[in-house]
Amino acid sequence: MPTSTGLLTDRYELTMLTSFVTDGTAEHPAVFEAFARRLPEGRRYGVLAGLGRLLPLIADFSFADDEVDWLLGQGVVNEVTADYLRAFHFSGDVDAYPEGDLYFPGSPILTVRGTLGECVLLETLVLSVLNHDSAIASAAARMVLAAGGSPQDGGRPLVEMGSRRTQEESAVAVARAAYLAGFASSSNLAAGLRHGVPTVGTAAHAFTLAYPTEAEAFASQVATQGVGTTLLVDTYDTAQGIRTAVEVAGAGLGAIRIDSGDLADESASARALLDELGATGTRIIVTSDLDEYVLTALADAPIDGYGVGTRVATGSGHPTASMVYKLVAVADEPGGDLRPVSKKSHDKVSVGGRKTAWRRHGDGVLTEEFFTTGDDSERRSGPDVTRVQVAAIRAGEVVHSPDLAQVRARCAAALATLPGPARSVAAGPSYLTVSHRTSPEATEGDQR
Repeated sequence: MPTSTGLLTDRYELTMLTSFVTDGTAEHPAVFEAFARRLPEGRRYGVLAGLGRLLPLIADFSFADDEVDWLLGQGVVNEVTADYLRAFHFSGDVDAYPEGDLYFPGSPILTVRGTLGECVLLETLVLSVLNHDSAIASAAARMVLAAGGSPQDGGRPLVEMGSRRTQEESAVAVARAAYLAGFASSSNLAAGLRHGVPTVGTAAHAFTLAYPTEAEAFASQVATQGVGTTLLVDTYDTAQGIRTAVEVAGAGLGAIRIDSGDLADESASARALLDELGATGTRIIVTSDLDEYVLTALADAPIDGYGVGTRVATGSGHPTASMVYKLVAVADEPGGDLRPVSKKSHDKVSVGGRKTAWRRHGDGVLTEEFFTTGDDSERRSGPDVTRVQVAAIRAGEVVHSPDLAQVRARCAAALATLPGPARSVAAGPSYLTVSHRTSPEATEGDQR
């Protein structure tokens, strides 16, 4: 395990840095930008997640002495670069879209300003966190909308339970990203401790199989968890499992969980049987390879909540947001003026220059997003347009740290600004095309 965050990077960052430090270019002012050229196929929007994890990692980004010694011994860096790394601390600025906000192709999601040397080192870390967490949150948001929205809006609650389908540390990030996108809780305990995500958990089929009879298993669970617990009823025969659950716990049983079969048919049969047994308040929770498409299909079924695992933990088929981190402006000498730079490669063209992102809303609906280039730091939001980015790090110190409840509320509010068709799980092009304007007051015809 690394003793610092510095080695959470690709070697080519240090290959570039070694040249920059050796010839003095490392001290030239620079601006880098993270953005997505496109959304995953069929997606209408993306949800930015991971910023709350990323900013402290940037502020603490450093190299331990033994790590620098190892890099030097491996020939990764030279002596002068080793000295640079031993003293390294990010001292620049970061501006970003608020976590939980929407983004579209070309949205300047994150802007890093500082020296060329310190900015180039952050590429791998920035993309590792934002690509993973945004992919999860984007998928989770689609699932929340497919389930009818948040429980506060009448939707059915979703439990994130994908820890067994991803790497152990990724599982914690998955739980956080899904929660900020609207999931009600997670099965991951580390996410509860580190991030305050509500945790829930019932029992696996192994629990029932460990007892001579289903009734004995249920009795043990009710004895320790109370009648409000959720009993897994499909280990043997679902109908008999429901009868046994009500016999053991009584009509006040909290919930049953069904993890197999045709969930629409199984839930309808279960609801009828529960009502017949007098357990009219017992909820029905279903699990088993759910995603936004299955949730949409189950909209009319008598289901009270869902547990989602594999599909949310893997971004519902899109495990990365495909963001990139590119140099957009650089000076030719220390303290010099920035000049815009951009790629011209086929299918990878970028727009040079530091960008300021703006949005328009009409009657509560997001109608437009565009950016201007150059220094718009003094220009303020107006009645027609608002700035999107917020100050996140200044002089190496984090200045933006909303709690997860605030991020969650922002995400819900952002999703509410999408029109109905864009909120659907149906495939389609990006809801917005982000354009380059000469100024916030320019019309659509005055674009570059």
